Amino acid sequence: MAEFWEVLHREFVYLWYYFDLQFRQIFWYWVIGMAIGSLISVFAKDRIHRLLAGMNETKWGVFGIVPACLLGIASPLCMYGTIPIAASFRRNGMREDWIAAFMMASILLNPQLIIYSAALGPAALAVRIVSCFLCGITAGVLVRLFCSRKEFFDFTGFEERESHDTHPDPLIRYLLNFWRNLKATGLYFLAGILLSALFQRYVPQDLMVRLFGGDRAWGILMAATIGVPLYACGGGTIPLLQEWLQSGMSLGSAAAFMITGPATKITNLGALKIVLGLGRFILYLVFVMAFSVLTGLLTDLFF
Repeated sequence: MAEFWEVLHREFVYLWYYFDLQFRQIFWYWVIGMAIGSLISVFAKDRIHRLLAGMNETKWGVFGIVPACLLGIASPLCMYGTIPIAASFRRNGMREDWIAAFMMASILLNPQLIIYSAALGPAALAVRIVSCFLCGITAGVLVRLFCSRKEFFDFTGFEERESHDTHPDPLIRYLLNFWRNLKATGLYFLAGILLSALFQRYVPQDLMVRLFGGDRAWGILMAATIGVPLYACGGGTIPLLQEWLQSGMSLGSAAAFMITGPATKITNLGALKIVLGLGRFILYLVFVMAFSVLTGLLTDLFF
């Protein structure tokens, strides 16, 4: 019995060491990401959406997809917050290819997630930003090419949600938003660090190399596939990705995971299924998987 407790204590010490190491590496990226995300949400969100709404008065045509995509990345809203905004844009006559680019980019990336991803290193951060931007552009172009003569989205029943950032004192408004961010991401962040500690302790490094670093095409397909059920929160997956990259995962496999993860997050899928309908929803899933695999292959080709 004493031997059992000794083994248990030793394993706990090992896990705590890995957990503490990972926590100290990631913690400030998480805090700064929440701080900047709340800053944008409280003081810049409405301006971002007004800029997008103001594009209706321009004659940019297909080139409007580019600023729509950039504004989608800058928007701090989750998908259930983005869809009512997109619905109001559509009711005001905005083109559907612009809306598709805005929504796709908003699903994949936001200012908070950009800061989180900086913990993965400059190469992974650059790949994430560029690939998410191009994915948004591609989504907008495809909607323009193949769905320009019929309605692509069905926003029936989606009304703009009431803002929680209503306190008259700007500092309190900001702190309340930061607290909501903390509650929304904190458990996922700690769970991600715990999972990465378990990987470090119990998963052999050569297994990670075989899965995600040996046969590049297979590793990319695997990473794209596991991104579907595993992704719950951007902050929670950063510790896992950091550990996987250190254990031999190729940057291309990480890029594929960073596309399919947020694009197939269960809350995002629930909202998208409503506005797309079954047929277009299946096309969306095929597009995400194909784009993620292509992104992974090109990333491994150039890095």
